[in-house]
Amino acid sequence: MRNLMLTICFDGTNYHGWQVQQNAVTVQQVLQDALEKILGSRPDVKGCSRTDAFVHALKYCVSFHTEKTIPCERLAGALNHFLPDDIAVTSCREVPENFHARYSCTGKEYVYRIWNSRTREPFLRNYTLHYWYPLNLQRLNNAAVEFVGTHDFTSFCAADSRKSSNMARTVTKANWNRDGEEIRFSIAADGFLYHMVRIMVGTMLWVAQGKLKPEEVADIINAKDRSAAGPTAPPQGLFLTKVFYRGVNFDER
Repeated sequence: MRNLMLTICFDGTNYHGWQVQQNAVTVQQVLQDALEKILGSRPDVKGCSRTDAFVHALKYCVSFHTEKTIPCERLAGALNHFLPDDIAVTSCREVPENFHARYSCTGKEYVYRIWNSRTREPFLRNYTLHYWYPLNLQRLNNAAVEFVGTHDFTSFCAADSRKSSNMARTVTKANWNRDGEEIRFSIAADGFLYHMVRIMVGTMLWVAQGKLKPEEVADIINAKDRSAAGPTAPPQGLFLTKVFYRGVNFDER
């Protein structure tokens, strides 16, 4: 029995997230369909993260077990033959028996993209939030730094998904940068709560609008109350960009 890890990237525009759902098309379902055509059976694939509908991934990791001996390079090529154009396998490798795409993960990095222009960009409508008001990068970064460190992020988790589990996460990176008319928020942490990044972005846009002072983000964290934070930013601007594993990190690009 082999344990394989696939690294994939996908445009989430046409999918209701990663996890299989009864009445919606998901990335997991489409990937399993392709694997079944190649392997003759439907493997139980484990994804590194649950992603929201319409969210994208530049790097997403999947693990599964199989008795088939097809070489990794051939399996990746065969999958790309059967997968639709908006999903691609970038690598396949054998990993230790106890490796699990989700539970072995030590951290992830996300980027949220904003098209900051008076004029919308039709070709980026599925990949950015169009926000036409001026954005002060210094003010946004003064707010973002409040997220760095280990905190209880209950205020930044969708209220209908909270559980009586540990809501603490350690954020190692949170910053904004500009490239022309596009502004990007990058954040890395050992884990993320449901809608966490999107609520952070919505809250910092309140800071940009003057509804909050940058330092008040710390008060929102301490409140441990979803109603204290700002709105949830739309999903299409969010990208999973990196996934970290101890001992099996890699960079193909």
